Amino acid sequence: MKEELKGKKFLITGGTGSFGHAVTDRLLNEGAGEIVIFSRDEKKQFDMAKEYGEDSRIRFVIGDVREYRSIRKAMTGMDYVFHAAALKQVPTCEFYPEEAVKTNILGGTNVIDAAIEAGVKKVIVLSTDKAAYPINAMGITKAMIERISVAKAKEQNGTVICRTRYGNVMASRGSVIPLFVKQLGMGQKITVTVPEMTRFMMTLEDAVDLVLFAFENGESGDLLVQKAPAATIDTLAKAICEMKGFDPEQQIEIIGERPGEKMNEVLITKEEMANAEEYEHFYRIFPDKHTLHYHESPQSHIKNITESYSSDNTERLDVDGMKRLLKKLPMFQ
Repeated sequence: MKEELKGKKFLITGGTGSFGHAVTDRLLNEGAGEIVIFSRDEKKQFDMAKEYGEDSRIRFVIGDVREYRSIRKAMTGMDYVFHAAALKQVPTCEFYPEEAVKTNILGGTNVIDAAIEAGVKKVIVLSTDKAAYPINAMGITKAMIERISVAKAKEQNGTVICRTRYGNVMASRGSVIPLFVKQLGMGQKITVTVPEMTRFMMTLEDAVDLVLFAFENGESGDLLVQKAPAATIDTLAKAICEMKGFDPEQQIEIIGERPGEKMNEVLITKEEMANAEEYEHFYRIFPDKHTLHYHESPQSHIKNITESYSSDNTERLDVDGMKRLLKKLPMFQ
């Protein structure tokens, strides 16, 4: 992998977020030539610039994926693009769906179009489990940019456009683990929505591994998914309580589900599993080859798949297993 990354130029949209930090660290360690952090938050860019000091390989660009001209200008001379900018909070997108459309759909389309026009070699569009069988505004908008990515990939043979999809990243900004830790630290009870709710458990390093796997192996239109264990929210809450020295029976409060929440996450739909190739740690889902000219469409080779790949049927962690995984996070070391 190091040789493929060495000396190359990368642009990361939404690069001041948790993923942006993690992938920037990895790219620097692997010898990347230049990394452009593209985002609209000058305070986060200022803080990130202080964090990385005087490393001349990192350049910060203020802009908004909603504005084509700003992302197109930043794209000039780039080899690869990781598109991570998005509105990601489910309740926020439920109450402001038009803003989710502007950022997640129109902004994502701007990124892809700008990359094609600039002659970028490959764009990796980061997506979410919410895009599989979407029931909320966030999932619907991410599902749409996935479909647009595939359509754009079919329209041209220059820029490779592929997608990655993963569940909630543990301890990322806005996720539930920092909230639980903060509540305990303030002497409050942990607020659990639905104890039986299941979620995939992925670390930031897992997310970076997936994106770099897509960087190395993804072909135009592909969807890449990493295998991951899951746990119930109840198991997660109990594990955090025990690791922080609290009695779970006294420290957990059930408050009911939030708007737009799913009971279980789906990373690959049943329909997509029928067109998936399995690796040791990943799945590759090939794009549909059909066209509008149905008589010219390829012969179908649908596999007999009976279920999706979801947090309800993957490896299930118990409290001890969850604690072992949590120990990988800096806040528990």
